[in-house]
Amino acid sequence: MVREYYVAHEVQIPEGVTVNVDGKRVVVEGPLGKVERDFSHLKKIFISKEDSKVRVETFHATKREYAAVRTVASHIENMIIGVTKGFRYKMKIVYAHFPMSLKVQGDKVIIENYLGERGTREAKLLPGVTVKVQKDDVIIEGIDKEAVGQTAANIHRAAKLTGKRKMSPHGREGSGPGILDGIYLYAREHIKE
Repeated sequence: MVREYYVAHEVQIPEGVTVNVDGKRVVVEGPLGKVERDFSHLKKIFISKEDSKVRVETFHATKREYAAVRTVASHIENMIIGVTKGFRYKMKIVYAHFPMSLKVQGDKVIIENYLGERGTREAKLLPGVTVKVQKDDVIIEGIDKEAVGQTAANIHRAAKLTGKRKMSPHGREGSGPGILDGIYLYAREHIKE
């Protein structure tokens, strides 16, 4: 196997988007807002801006650094898509017997009456993400793909079986129908097409 010592990947910057690179800190601004990301934890990766392209490169690459070049380039591409089109995730509230309700309070989503529980469950919203609850749909929007995805994961995880109920794949001891109650992701799309 021939090992490549130099690896580079270029990301095209579209019109209407500005990208600023300061060392390993990348700031992308566009019509929908501004997203910034710090890649300083990657020691041997170099990021530079040339004309209308962002160049991500490494020298004397190991397998990990080889993979990191494409990963960083993908993150920058997602930042550009975020500030031009935005991200929207749609989740469905699923329940069989006990009607679950959700409400947004500050930076949290409060889940009430999950499987008839008296207490509430909470899911943390990340900064820059908006959540709307419309009947049995939860719509999560934002320009940072990772923040939108992590918020959806937080909501899904908050409405999940834990403890003793988790012992069986059906949600309870023995046989019988499983418990499917929860909040599940069913669509990913862009805010602007």
